[in-house]
Amino acid sequence: MNILLLGSGGREHALAWKMAQSDLLTGLYIAPGNAGTSQVGTNVDINPNDFNAVKNFVIEKNIEMMVVGPEEPLVRGIKDYFLNDPFVAHIPVIGPGKDGAMLEGSKEFAKEFMQRHNIPTARYFSVTADNIGEGYSFLETLNAPYVLKADGLAAGKGVLILNDINEAKSELKAMLDGKFGAAGNTVVIEEFLSGIELSVFVLTDGHASIILPEAKDYKRIGEHDTGLNTGGMGAVSPVPFADSGFMKKVKERIVIPTVEGLKEDKIPYKGFIFIGLMNVNGDPYVIEYNVRMGDPESEVVIPRIKADLVDLFKAVAAGNLKVKSLEVDHRTATTVMLVSGGYPGSYEKGKKITGFDKVEDCILFHAGTKQAGADIVTNGGRVIAVTAFGSDKNDALRISYRNAALIDFEKKYYRSDIGFDL
Repeated sequence: MNILLLGSGGREHALAWKMAQSDLLTGLYIAPGNAGTSQVGTNVDINPNDFNAVKNFVIEKNIEMMVVGPEEPLVRGIKDYFLNDPFVAHIPVIGPGKDGAMLEGSKEFAKEFMQRHNIPTARYFSVTADNIGEGYSFLETLNAPYVLKADGLAAGKGVLILNDINEAKSELKAMLDGKFGAAGNTVVIEEFLSGIELSVFVLTDGHASIILPEAKDYKRIGEHDTGLNTGGMGAVSPVPFADSGFMKKVKERIVIPTVEGLKEDKIPYKGFIFIGLMNVNGDPYVIEYNVRMGDPESEVVIPRIKADLVDLFKAVAAGNLKVKSLEVDHRTATTVMLVSGGYPGSYEKGKKITGFDKVEDCILFHAGTKQAGADIVTNGGRVIAVTAFGSDKNDALRISYRNAALIDFEKKYYRSDIGFDL
């Protein structure tokens, strides 16, 4: 079958790399893709948010399935656009409609959903400009640190964790005054949960679900989780503390109630659910939902999946995921993200990348790269994820780091302590 994958990051390269291994695949197109995806499929210069251009390409190339990588087209309603157009309504789209995408598109919606379906999460209060005084009062009922979340999509930058109550109050006002644009018209104040984070990934057809390998990613730019938040500097899978007992709690208290809750709320959902969790003294609590795979978690989760990913997507589309099972590679996978100097602040693009011929025993997943003549150059903040397998975390990281040192571009930076807290 011919498949169109939307997106251009490391997640999309990992998805494309895996789908390209399927015997069910005839043609794979990636819009817009990057220098890495062009090695496993055909890049197409189309913006995933230009729904009309996407539709025209789907018709022109006889696309039989569309997989949506990033959240923005889902939150904007690309699935609904397809369902409401008679020319493409029959094309299965892997990803939720606009209603389901609200799990990521609105923090307030997600919190109300969890409360309604008794899914464990932190106490919260939603604030707009009209009830900011009540927001200040709620902050005073909490102990530091204070968590403020812009309700809408803010490119991963809309969450603040602050230790001082007065700073929390002034940042709350700044957010409501437009610090994160329209995403901050509503702000969710949340009780801080103390524990260790992990990401759990679910593939569902709206009825049955499969839990994919879990992962832990590292968001801060600096060693030992210091400095600014990024899109993710590396990841490890499996997560040592996520043993069978803990994952049983995750399945029974969170995964099943989430899928059943969507059904109860009459929200059709076919695609990935990414559940950001906090392990608080052995009990899982939901920090957030995302409606797609994580990045850089995909770069360690997808290589561990032994099943045919296209076959799983076909089962999702047909609504018979319950007959499928998941075989997983039990080795540890790690990934180290090479980023542009200055990221997550301002950085330069167009730096020539060298050393591809030197790497071995690893998989390179491109994120912010593009082809420039015969060269591959940097084209984003996060540039390349270096993924390796090992008998354990230290073995895999040794291989990731050995290869991370061999890839080179001007002002390259990477964290040397991924997995330090496990």
